Amino acid sequence: MHSATFAKPLWQTYLLFLAPMVLSNFLQSMSGTVNSIYIGQMLGTQALAAVSGMFPVVFFFIALVIGLGAGAGVLIGQAWGARETHMVKAIAGATLLLGVLIGLVAAVLGTVFARQALTGLGTPADVLDDAVDYAHVMLWILPSLLVFVLFTQLLRGVSDTLSPLLALIVSTAVGLALTPALIRGWLGLPPLGIQSAAYAGLAGNLSAMAWLAWRLIRKSHPLAPDREFFAALRLDRVILGKVLRIGLPTGVQMIVLSLSELVILALVNQHGSQATAAYGAVTQIVNYVQFPALSIAITASILGAQAIGAGDLQRMGPILRTGLLINVCLTGGLIVLGYLLSHWLLGLFLTEDSTRAMAEHLLHIMLWSLLVFGFQAIIGGIMRASGTVLVPVVISIICVVGVQLPAAYWLDGQFGLQGVWMAFPVAYLGMLILQTLYYKLVWKHQKIERLI
Repeated sequence: MHSATFAKPLWQTYLLFLAPMVLSNFLQSMSGTVNSIYIGQMLGTQALAAVSGMFPVVFFFIALVIGLGAGAGVLIGQAWGARETHMVKAIAGATLLLGVLIGLVAAVLGTVFARQALTGLGTPADVLDDAVDYAHVMLWILPSLLVFVLFTQLLRGVSDTLSPLLALIVSTAVGLALTPALIRGWLGLPPLGIQSAAYAGLAGNLSAMAWLAWRLIRKSHPLAPDREFFAALRLDRVILGKVLRIGLPTGVQMIVLSLSELVILALVNQHGSQATAAYGAVTQIVNYVQFPALSIAITASILGAQAIGAGDLQRMGPILRTGLLINVCLTGGLIVLGYLLSHWLLGLFLTEDSTRAMAEHLLHIMLWSLLVFGFQAIIGGIMRASGTVLVPVVISIICVVGVQLPAAYWLDGQFGLQGVWMAFPVAYLGMLILQTLYYKLVWKHQKIERLI
């Protein structure tokens, strides 16, 4: 299976890897989107504002796990490129167990401090109680969500992007069927109001994981949950040290991004619950464009890691160039669609004309800069394949904390709400310039070696 990875033309390998991943991200965004539509249309703008306030909190924990998955994915990619299946299982087992522990800590801490956290974020008073109720349920289902997210990342390390997609189809179908049924209390189910999407999400996750376990066992997959796999579920300090060395900076980067989103959200919240609902709707559409760009970066990173594991270093340059080209076509195409369909898309979430017009203006300000975001993410992804993460992550953090946030505050003072969105392109351009300089002047002159 993995020897074939290097036999096809690179663009084909990319697309075979990317297509299920982009579809997965699309499905993930779509289930969030449709849930937001259900909540916005069936329960009103107030309820949508309450749920939108939870995005950054849940993202905080998902970010940590995605960081872990990124570190483990690079190690698994290198072990898979070197054809060391036992090592693949050992890395996966240690990482998954750590993911479960993070989920349980998140559930306990989150439940205790949910009200204080949401009050601190400046969640509008008229939606605070609903937001807290939703947060409690969301945080208790977090362990199952984190394990699901982490496991799908590990599968990609062995070039399996199809299983995560099929599992996500199961999860999405169950979740989307249950959400309206729980909102309205159809089929004798209890009407759960704003918490419906969270409970439906839990049912979807558990169904998907059961189906995924069955599929992997049936296919004798290297990551099938068999006896050997469960034996590998232990906190191996050496493996976790390497996973954390690569994964923690990525996790910290995503947490800094999510904390900066909290600062942005707090700025937006000062403009009232209408602005908060507009922020939620714009975030949904941006996700559709940003996730494919990140998927290309993840693909570049894993293909690079497999090339390093197989000792085929001359492929690193072509892998980078192909990724950048695909970003122009794929992310660029989605950006064009975003501009053309923005009025209609935002109308799916927002029923009030004034909120919709505000959201459309905000989306138009920053949408184009996601192409720039994609370029810098792909350059960072190639460097991550060799275990170089610290400097690329520090660059991202400096651009968010040192450029985006001060710019958002200053521009908010100058231009009001739209100024907050102007800060995104400024930060992304800074990231691209600095990542490119580090790649060309430092990374290309380093010796690349296997990490395991």
